[in-house]
Amino acid sequence: MRQPSPTSRRLAAAAVTLAVAAGTAACGPEDNDAKAGGADSGTPRQGGTLSVLNTEPQTNFDPARLYTSGGGNVPSLVFRTLTTRNRADGAAGTKVVPDLATDTGRPNKDATEWTYTLKDGLKFEDGTPITTADIKYGIERSFAAELSGGAPYLRDWLIGGADYEGPYKDKKGLASIETPDAKTIVFKLDKPEGDFPFVATQTQFAPVPKAKDKGAKYAEHPVSSGPYKVVSNENDGQHVVLERNPHWSEKTDDQRHAYPDKIDVKAGLDAAVINQRLSTSSGADAAAITTDTNLGPAELAQVSGDKELASRVGTGHFGYTNYLAFNPKIKPFDNAKVREAISYAINRTSVINAAGGSALAEPATTFLPEQKAFGYTPYDHFPAGKTGDPAKAKELLKEAGYAKGLTISLTHSTVQNRETSPEVATAVQEALKKAGITVKLVGLDQNAFNEARWAYQGGPGFFLSRWGADWPSGGPFLAPIFDGRQIVKDGANFNHAQLDDPAVNKEIDEIAKLTDPAAAAKRWGELDKKIGAKALDVPLFHPVYKRLYGKDVKNIVISDWTGVLDISQVSVK
Repeated sequence: MRQPSPTSRRLAAAAVTLAVAAGTAACGPEDNDAKAGGADSGTPRQGGTLSVLNTEPQTNFDPARLYTSGGGNVPSLVFRTLTTRNRADGAAGTKVVPDLATDTGRPNKDATEWTYTLKDGLKFEDGTPITTADIKYGIERSFAAELSGGAPYLRDWLIGGADYEGPYKDKKGLASIETPDAKTIVFKLDKPEGDFPFVATQTQFAPVPKAKDKGAKYAEHPVSSGPYKVVSNENDGQHVVLERNPHWSEKTDDQRHAYPDKIDVKAGLDAAVINQRLSTSSGADAAAITTDTNLGPAELAQVSGDKELASRVGTGHFGYTNYLAFNPKIKPFDNAKVREAISYAINRTSVINAAGGSALAEPATTFLPEQKAFGYTPYDHFPAGKTGDPAKAKELLKEAGYAKGLTISLTHSTVQNRETSPEVATAVQEALKKAGITVKLVGLDQNAFNEARWAYQGGPGFFLSRWGADWPSGGPFLAPIFDGRQIVKDGANFNHAQLDDPAVNKEIDEIAKLTDPAAAAKRWGELDKKIGAKALDVPLFHPVYKRLYGKDVKNIVISDWTGVLDISQVSVK
């Protein structure tokens, strides 16, 4: 990837947090407790009302403003895109499949041009045909300043995208999106992008009829291309009701089943209340799910002791890594021996306990998540076992000139999220103490913490951090963190090590040319291993997501793309 604009980087920063909370991006389960039976047994059937109980409202319900991967969860019930995620369990769910298009895209020789053809029989909720002009217009309106918030990739990848201001100001449109006829659309990029089919899953690729566009008010009643239409949207997503789109046909959509007659989404609820209601499953809550609320350690302990409740827990793995970050521009972290010493000293068992236990976190020694789609290649350059190797750490500190130990600061968030929070920071502090390293903890509120860890200058030299990918590929995982051309000096800078290695940059460009996901994954894994040897970070753990669902909910599908229950697959009794 070439370096996005500072504005795009800030959008991406916000989106990582949102995506993790909502479960809209990246990977899923290695196992699925729900498949053992219980509510999932039996043949799914049409009918009934599915209730969705969430903490966060479905704000900005406009395809231009949503930041999703694979089409999102609730949004993908209304918005179809050129491609989408495969709605299947496990690794099969990491694949891109056609949605509105007949295939996942046809690249030219160097992957700088992608062509798509629409399927026959596609219609909006009012029965009018969907054309490529609608898709082109939907993408162009996502460039309008008043519709900001969506993924930044098209602005950064399309020729002329960086300067385009959207159709409200520029009636001519983007010349790099061509529609030679009603069924053909061509995208022209300013550099090779083999991952373009993944980006085509995002809601910016949803068709929008120009005559129905109401600008910022379009979110109140967006025109559906999917199995459901919006019949009401109260208080900017606090209460959204969806009903069947009579002009949607499963003949053109083999990914969504649309079993329930109605979807009732209520937000603004307390997480503990959501889990209690799903646990009790009385009345309408028996046919309820959540798309954003996980079980915590205490709740999970209670659920695990109840066989019936345990059968109603879906398990997923988001493509996500929690890690310790170094800024080698700041002493003593400019010394590789110090960074290696800290790597050896870490007690991952105590860190995982602080993160909620082994049911909610898995140890990490690689930066890439442990999933084939990302290119996961096992390595452990600084093998410390399950509880750390303080003796080896002390040996390296001596070589670094700190035979008597040293004192450093660790910056963390004060938010109780079990990822970048005080519990995890304290576990790190205690482990390093055994190696002769005194750690002073610096806790900041979430806003101040994010500003500090994403700062190019004046930020901490040692801090807790985390990263989640926008789609299941090594590109959106490694490039933002280690591509020197993505260093941002006046905005959110995710390249915490400020690494600008020509060899790394070149390899990122070479992998981006590959249009075969398997071939690209292998190269991403090799690059991860190469960067890992530099000790620029310490991978700590990958989170595990456990979510309850109501006793009358069937057909549980959790893919290794989203890591959470796929709302488009469920049915209710």
